[in-house]
Amino acid sequence: METAPFILKKIKPFTLESKVEAVKLFFKETAFSHFPIVNNNELIGLISKIDIDEVDANEKKLEDFSYLINLFFVEQSENLLEIIKAFAANEANIVPVIKKDHTYIGYLDLIDILHVYNQTPFLNNEGVVLQLEKEIQDFSFTQVSQIVETNNGKISGLFISETSGAFVKITLKFSAQDINEIIQAFRRYNYTVLSKHKEDFYLEELKERSDYLQKYLNI
Repeated sequence: METAPFILKKIKPFTLESKVEAVKLFFKETAFSHFPIVNNNELIGLISKIDIDEVDANEKKLEDFSYLINLFFVEQSENLLEIIKAFAANEANIVPVIKKDHTYIGYLDLIDILHVYNQTPFLNNEGVVLQLEKEIQDFSFTQVSQIVETNNGKISGLFISETSGAFVKITLKFSAQDINEIIQAFRRYNYTVLSKHKEDFYLEELKERSDYLQKYLNI
């Protein structure tokens, strides 16, 4: 992802000379959770709304509260997933962007980045989202791709959504004319299908067999 089009510079960052009262007012008038602090064009860190609201000394400067400053950022060449990770890891709706020498460039807004993510094929393309489970030692991305593609399907996205003990859970999005055939192919390769789909005739067959057995037992 090219970050340059999404880097915002409209609002100037705080400095260590910024007074607490001014910082509180800024957060009161905006929806930011954090905002950068810069000294001589170098990113020092960020101050959060929650932390500054607990400070009573309105006339003091940010330099007096260095223990409240947290440092996180992304570089201008960072990829989309790392950017989203930075937002999530720091529970922030803003992330500063720097050059490799820590020179401050600007900041990214979470809403803008989520909009970019929403335009990726994984979310934007039509398709079926399938959740699968498999033993870690038997799982491979190559096999998942082969199962889909040999059954005339096309993958829009694939990622590991959870690991638990000896098992891994996979989220897969694909498009195909015969969705049921692909679902059954995964079962033949010992994948557990966790999600429910109206195209999954296997579950319907199990239900019919169960109903038939119940009727037989009630005779």
